[in-house]
Amino acid sequence: MEKRDLELVQKYISSDPELKRHMDEHEEFERRLAELNRHLYLTPEEEVERKKIQKLKLAGRDRIEAILAKYRSQDARG
Repeated sequence: MEKRDLELVQKYISSDPELKRHMDEHEEFERRLAELNRHLYLTPEEEVERKKIQKLKLAGRDRIEAILAKYRSQDARG
């Protein structure tokens, strides 16, 4: 995440429960993926889980980007 985005997150996370929820989920997905990626080999179940988490993480990231875009336009206006 870019510095500007991180600054927006810090600015609005305490007042935007949706942003906080998506950021918390994103961090949890990253933690779980890092855990899976430490394995030399994944079981078929772990591989399915890894792909599912990657998709959820990407969808959450898209939602975070949409929220941040809203705040960027608000900041630009005023």
